[in-house]
Order: sequence, then structure tokens, then C-alpha cells
Amino acid sequence: MISQVLAMMLVLIAPPHPRTVAPYVFTNVTVVPMDRERLLPGQTVVVLGDQIIALGPNGKVTIPSNAVRINGTGKFLIPGLAEMHAHIPPGPTVADSVIERVLALFALNGVTTVRGMLGDPRHLPLRTRAAAGDLVSPLIYTSSPSLNGNSMTTGVAAADSVRKYHDAGYDFLKIHPGISRAVFDTIAATAKQVGIRFAGHVPLDVGIEHAIELGYWTVDHFDGFIEGLVPETRPFTTDEDGFFGLGVVMRADESRIPILAAKAKAAGVWVVPTETLMRHVVGNFTAAEMSAWPEMRYWSKAGIAAWVEQTKGFRGEGVPAEAKVRYLDLRRKLFRGFQAAGVGFLLGSDAPQIWNVPGFSVRRELAYMVDAGLTPYQALESGTRNVAVFFGTIDKTGTVAVGKRADLVLLDANPLADIKAVGHQSGVMLGGRWLPAAEIAKRLEGLAAR
Repeated sequence: MISQVLAMMLVLIAPPHPRTVAPYVFTNVTVVPMDRERLLPGQTVVVLGDQIIALGPNGKVTIPSNAVRINGTGKFLIPGLAEMHAHIPPGPTVADSVIERVLALFALNGVTTVRGMLGDPRHLPLRTRAAAGDLVSPLIYTSSPSLNGNSMTTGVAAADSVRKYHDAGYDFLKIHPGISRAVFDTIAATAKQVGIRFAGHVPLDVGIEHAIELGYWTVDHFDGFIEGLVPETRPFTTDEDGFFGLGVVMRADESRIPILAAKAKAAGVWVVPTETLMRHVVGNFTAAEMSAWPEMRYWSKAGIAAWVEQTKGFRGEGVPAEAKVRYLDLRRKLFRGFQAAGVGFLLGSDAPQIWNVPGFSVRRELAYMVDAGLTPYQALESGTRNVAVFFGTIDKTGTVAVGKRADLVLLDANPLADIKAVGHQSGVMLGGRWLPAAEIAKRLEGLAAR
């Protein structure tokens, strides 16, 4: 029985069928190019290998005689999505099948790029395999292992780690809480010397304004910004701060939002809000309600039970209801203020962290971003074009255009009219490999928790 189960798992997480020599052609499809807010109805899109080689109105594009045709009538073609705050399982004891399962869940939901936010030496060869198409997987960008208050206690240790992670080939450094300001300054200075960026949390002793000045690549979770709205300048203690500033939210002065937004914009700092995390922990969803969400069938009972306990711990005791309401409202104002200032947003849901099943959670994140005040186009841009601008790959990815990588998602409805259309997919193309809805459903069924 065990061998039969393993055999089935290998089939379900195996790469898609090898690339055919024949091109794929989307016919009579509405293209959502994402170069700006517009629709291109009645288009023909030709893909050969991993590239879009032709795009134009029906009848104006030559369709190769050996093409595999995909009927796009009534459908909408968007660029593949990115999960910019992902967690690829780390550690030497994690089974390959577990890691590949997480990557498959992302890819089967139209996530064609992930930025891993807790790196591990195993992720470096995995990045190579994903780029080669050896897995059902998004393209991978990976952080270093965590730099945090426990591991980075001296400037010497910090400088050595920065150099080591740069030389190992990680794409950037991951910052976690607890680092002192002096040690952080050493991290930032060394990172600049060797040419590697840093991103993630903002340690309390560092503070958001100093973090901006030193050149954070991204600030994730809006971490540090609520604390930055409090007029006091001293660092807060961990107990005082609570869950991402929930403990100090009643002292926040929202008139400071434009000030912080302008500083972030001027410094070129991007924001990955991970609104899902905040709404699922601070919001009014009960653990029973979240446990019953449809995507939870793809997560283990033990994993869900752990999330229930984590939620209890994060919510704690004694947090006034008015503080929770104020917290979520203030985050909405941060969204609107930062968008108005031109700060770049990147789509990220912190999956597979608490209540965020890989792939499925970006759909909730997009909906929460729209609820917070972004337009559907602005939300979708955070997971497509913005990502390409951020990585410096706009000539190759991020929009639907000739010469771009064929990472595509075919939707049943217009996402610019209703962002929830992103959850209704007719198929996903990974670097030119087509996965129709029927195959995706079959693979997902095999990945459901038993």
C-alpha cells in the first residue's frame, strides 16, 4: 500500500508532459497585457518553447499548421502571478516530496514565480531545477537563511554571514526581528560592499525610518510602519509592541502616513503587505470558520491544528476589540496612502504560513488588497508587472507581449472587473508548458490531504 501511495505521489508531482515541438496557440482570447490598464479582445497568441512569439488580432496572426489550439473564446489571458512572500520548507530533514508538494500547489494555482523568504542550502539547487522545468514549480528567488537577534549578536558574525550568503549565491538576505541597531548597520554596510540586497522584517531597535534610510529592498507585512506612526521615538519592547504593532496601535498618529510613504518612495523601498496574515489573525474569522475553507483540504489535519494553536497565541488575551478594529482600519489607510504616494506594492500572502495554503492564499490576498482600497488592476499589477520591475526582468516577464516568457494564466472572467476572477482558471502555462483545467484538477486531487 505504501509503495502504491508513493508511486501515485510521484506521478502527481512529476513535471508536466515534456515540451512538444509544436507551438501552442490561444485563439480568440481577450488578453490582459498588464502593461497598462486595458483589454485586448479577439486576440491570437502563439507560444513556442518558453516564449510568446506572436500576438495580434484574430486573422492577423499566422497560426502554424502543427499548432496545439487552445480555445480562448470568453476567456482572459493574464501573466502568471507571483507569491513574493513564500516559504519553501527548509531544513535537512524535510522530505523532497514535501517541498515539491508545496511548489506544485503554488504552480497549479497560477503562481509562476515565488520569492522564498526563509532560505536554506537545499533551495539553491531547487532554484536551478525549477528554472530548467524539471518540476511542477514556479521560478524561484530565494533569500538567505535568517539573520536574526539570536544568530546575529555581533558585528563580526553579521559581516561574516553576509559575505558567506552572498558567496553561496542567495538572491538576497532575510532579516528577522531582534537584531540590534549597531549590528544591523554592519549588515547593511557589508551588504552594500558585496552587492546583495536585504528584506523582510524591521527589528524594533532599528525602526522603520532608519530601515528606509539604509536601503531595505522590501519591507514585508508593513512591519515597522505602525510603530513609525507613534510620535515616541524610543524603541518599543517586544511585549509592548505585540503582534506587528497591535499593542501600540491606539497611539498611532495617522497624519504621519504621508511622511513615511514619501520617505519609502524616495528611497525606492517596496512593500509586501501580507494582508492575509493580519486579517486572519486580528480579524473576526474564527478558527472553525477558517478550518472549513475549501483550500484546507490540501493541508494536513496536523498542520491545521497547529494553525489553530498559533492563532490562539497570536490573539492572546486582553487585546481590546477597539484596538483590533483600529489596527485593520489603519492598515487600510496605509494601503491608500502608500498607493497615492507611488510606493510599489508586491503581492505576497506568507504561504504556507498560518491559514495560507500555497497558491490559494494569493487569491485571498488580492481580494483583501482591493478591499483595502486598491483597484483590481493595481492589485493584479502587484503580482505581475510590478514583480518584473522589481527584479529588473521587465524585458522578459511581467506582461503578455511578444518576446516575454510564456508564464500565463487563462481565466474564465475579467479580473479587472472583479479580482475574484483570478480564482476561476481554465489553465496555467509554466514556461510554455500547458496545464489545462482538467489536468490541474487531477493533480490537485492527488495532493489533497488524506
